[in-house]
Amino acid sequence: MGITRIAKLAGVSTATVSKILNGKDQAISEATRKKVLEIVEREGYIPNAIAKSLKINNTKTIGLIIPDVMNLFFSELARGVEDSADKVGYSVILCNTDNSEAKENKYLHVLQGKRVDGIIMAAVANKSDISLKNCEPPLVLLDRDIETDQPVGRIRIDNEKGIYDAVSFLLKKGCRNIGFISSELINPLTQARLQGYIKALNDNILSYNEDIVFLQDFSIDTGYVGTLNLIQNSKIDGICCGNDLIAIGAIRALKEKNIDIPEDVKVIGFDDISISNYIDPPLTTIKQPIYDMGHEAVDLLIDIIEKRETNLIRILNHSLVERMST
Repeated sequence: MGITRIAKLAGVSTATVSKILNGKDQAISEATRKKVLEIVEREGYIPNAIAKSLKINNTKTIGLIIPDVMNLFFSELARGVEDSADKVGYSVILCNTDNSEAKENKYLHVLQGKRVDGIIMAAVANKSDISLKNCEPPLVLLDRDIETDQPVGRIRIDNEKGIYDAVSFLLKKGCRNIGFISSELINPLTQARLQGYIKALNDNILSYNEDIVFLQDFSIDTGYVGTLNLIQNSKIDGICCGNDLIAIGAIRALKEKNIDIPEDVKVIGFDDISISNYIDPPLTTIKQPIYDMGHEAVDLLIDIIEKRETNLIRILNHSLVERMST
């Protein structure tokens, strides 16, 4: 069913139908407008969104690129993006990179081919400025940052301060030999979290010991393997984890070795994903405003798309949630 068919059934020109469908029907009688819309509804006519977008130069779609849809942090982040986009009339195309730079670059090209109005991306790894120069739609970097001189939006928390607060909390709880398990230093986020760990130790006159630092990726397996590595080689009394998934793996490893949490070893995570309050013991963690970060990313992207004056960098507040793992 096309616009020509609608016009024939209504006994009007295709130009009249087009004006009615696009809300430019001020000079058209109410009777004609009503007749056309009744036929459109009866026949189930669906406008060609791609053709329409070529005329009005937007598609009302946003691309969202995330590293791992199975990670509850990114699932909650995506929900915040989708809910906020829907409220302002935008649809979201979700792209999962599986932490692959090749897939990330592929999706950047795919989304541009689909003429999305803008892209929100949690980057896999740091990359040179050159990799973003060919990205035409407005871009907002969410959570994971990229070092670039390109004028992109950025939504994040202060990751260095977040880990600093986590380690400081463990120190106040009496810990003096605190291990750190996180992701490899592949982007500013992971580098900042390690720097926060080191700074907290230095400010409390404690030495950095690379033997109790384990860097792999943001996964439960990393927490499990890293903890077994730490307790085998050192006498630790606290573990600061780069995210909650790592903390879940750490808790499992400690329990398998009959190490009491929190009496023998205290564990703190990072993110406050939805299950953190339901593991055993419930996890103390640094809370990121995950859903709000998704909302802010959409809000900033729309500001950029509509060329409104705006601050391209928005740093949201984190907080510490104390539970029974410390």
